[in-house]
Amino acid sequence: MSLHIAAKPNEIAPFVLLPGDPLRARFIAENILENARCYSEIRGMYGFTGTYRNKPVSVQGTGMGIPSISIYAHELICDYNVQTLVRIGTCGGFPDDMKVRDIVIAQGASTDSAINKLKFNGMDFAPLADAELLLKAYQIAKNTGIRFHIGNVLTSDIFYYDDDTEPYKLWQTYNIIAVEMEAAALYTLAARFRRKALAILTVSNHMITNEEIPAIDREKTFTDMVKLALELA
Repeated sequence: MSLHIAAKPNEIAPFVLLPGDPLRARFIAENILENARCYSEIRGMYGFTGTYRNKPVSVQGTGMGIPSISIYAHELICDYNVQTLVRIGTCGGFPDDMKVRDIVIAQGASTDSAINKLKFNGMDFAPLADAELLLKAYQIAKNTGIRFHIGNVLTSDIFYYDDDTEPYKLWQTYNIIAVEMEAAALYTLAARFRRKALAILTVSNHMITNEEIPAIDREKTFTDMVKLALELA
C-alpha cells in the first residue's frame, strides 16, 4: 500500500486509465468496465480494477494539476509496477476547426510550469508521448471515424487569469492545439521510469469561441475518449 492509494499488491492492473475527476473513474467502472472492484477511496480519489474485452484494466482518479497527478502516477509506477498510463481528461481547444467534444491526442506537452526547470537545473525537457501508444491511438481513431486532432498541447499551472491579457495567443502561434493541466508531468514521469504514457483529451471548451460543455456532461458523456483509451489495452 502506498501513501495515497489503498490497493493491495496485484490489485492494480498493468494498464491504468487516469481521469482527473474521481467521479469519472467511478462512472467508467460502473458503466464500461466489467466486474469492476474498488481498491481505493482514500481522499475520495476512487480507484477500480475490472476488465475490458477480457483484459485487466484499472482506472484511478488523479485530481487536478501537476502536483496531484505526479503523486498518483509516481505511486502507481513505483509501488504497483504499472506499465502503461493513459490520461483521459478535458482540455480547452484553440484551432478554428476544433469543436467541443472533439478528441485531442497529445503528441507532446509544453508547459508553463516550473516543475521540469527544477528537475533539470533550468534546462528544458521535452515531454513526449510514447510513440507506440500514439501510433495505435491515431490508427484506432482514424478507423472509427471519430473527430480527432493530434499535436502538441500546453500543460498549464493556471486555470483562471485575473487580468485582461490573452496569455494563450503566443502558444497558439506556435501551433499548440489545446490546454490542459497534467500531461507534461505524466510524460516526464513515464520517461524517468521507462513506462508508456499517453494523454487522450476531450475538448470541453473552446478558448477562442467560448463554446463549452456543462460540468455534468464532463463526468458522464465523454465515452469516445474512454473507449479509444480502452482499445489501447
